[in-house]
Amino acid sequence: MTIGIGLLGLGTVGAGVAGILATPSGRHPLVAELDLRRVAVRDLTRPRPVELAAELLTTNPEAVVDDPAVDIVVEVMGGLEPARSLILRAIAAGKPVVTANKAVIARYGEEIAAAAAEQGVYVLIEAAVGGGIPIIEPLKQSLGANRIQRVSGIINGTTNYILSRMAAEGAAYADVLAEAQRLGYAEADPAADVQGGDAADKIAILAGLAYGGSVPRAAIPTEGIDRLEARDVAYAAQLGYVVKLLAVAQAMPNLNQGAEQLLDVRVHPTLLPKAHPLAGVNGVNNAILVEGDPVGQVMFYGPGAGAGPTASAVVADILNIAGIRQATAGSAKPPLDPLLAAGSWRACRLVDSAETTHRNYVRLRTRDEAGVIGKIGTCFGEAGVSIQSIVQFETQSAGDAEIVVITHDVCEANFRQALAAIEALADVQAVAACLRTL
Repeated sequence: MTIGIGLLGLGTVGAGVAGILATPSGRHPLVAELDLRRVAVRDLTRPRPVELAAELLTTNPEAVVDDPAVDIVVEVMGGLEPARSLILRAIAAGKPVVTANKAVIARYGEEIAAAAAEQGVYVLIEAAVGGGIPIIEPLKQSLGANRIQRVSGIINGTTNYILSRMAAEGAAYADVLAEAQRLGYAEADPAADVQGGDAADKIAILAGLAYGGSVPRAAIPTEGIDRLEARDVAYAAQLGYVVKLLAVAQAMPNLNQGAEQLLDVRVHPTLLPKAHPLAGVNGVNNAILVEGDPVGQVMFYGPGAGAGPTASAVVADILNIAGIRQATAGSAKPPLDPLLAAGSWRACRLVDSAETTHRNYVRLRTRDEAGVIGKIGTCFGEAGVSIQSIVQFETQSAGDAEIVVITHDVCEANFRQALAAIEALADVQAVAACLRTL
């Protein structure tokens, strides 16, 4: 039974998908049953890494969705619109969708899931997070028996490449970013990566799957690496840490004992102890660490982007749908598999960040005078902040010093109270850096 595939987009990922479909030998036998019927592109004359018959190509994406020969719609064009509208159009036509579009799913996933449930079709999103790393299906299925305590990950390859280079070479952020752009690891406009937006899209999706409810993307506190200084990466190394852009979703105690799940979801540069499982993830690789009861810790690691890894995940989703269609051919329309479809089953709410508890790294620029460390310690103590370590580093400016403090776990509100008091000290010139610490 041949299954017709309609492809929206023939860029890096789309070309990778087309390449897999064109070379089924040695792959799962179902791949040979997938037939690429129609492909939407922006420019018919643009050279492409795969050769396709001219009659397959169109500049009208609606024509791909509406084509009766297309059984499954694959959206790899990116962006919010027209991708969202095309996904909804396919669902309305009763066609399952496979998408790699993290931005659309993070913002409109609830709307899309509701439409899909009403029409009884699947929308599968394995490629939206982690490239070729299988993480979406494990959260939906393999780890379904667990109470998930925390999902934390390095889920943006561009920033991980930059931070790895900064740590290995002591290079400045701006210099490494320019090199990453030259190598094609970073876009000409890198804002979505370096300001944390891409990682926030992805953790919104992972949190929704891990905890069974929609997570409001716009409410996720997000900080990137664009203001990170090389000296903080160097100081962290001296203190036994590495700096990574971490995306975290963590279950919080629900004092009301209701069905609602409180979550702490955030993206920010984080100091990781060198022995932490995520600390050794370097270059453009991604990794997601899932902590649950009773499984303990499981980590998913691999290439987080690129034609091959992402296309691998896209075709895996196509095969899931194709397998179901083949198994149920000729029968009445079967109900959706609740694990594969993964609908929401409880409400989730982000906790006020002032109520969260974290360890922190703080770098202060101060005068190099006796008693300064004592005054800083007093400010922390009066706010109820316990200090793990406090170290003074040499500076090249005579009469100045840099003091680095790492706290124990502390309530965010207390920590901010302490920082305000420290900033008011005459001997403190600036709070130069403030990073979360595991």
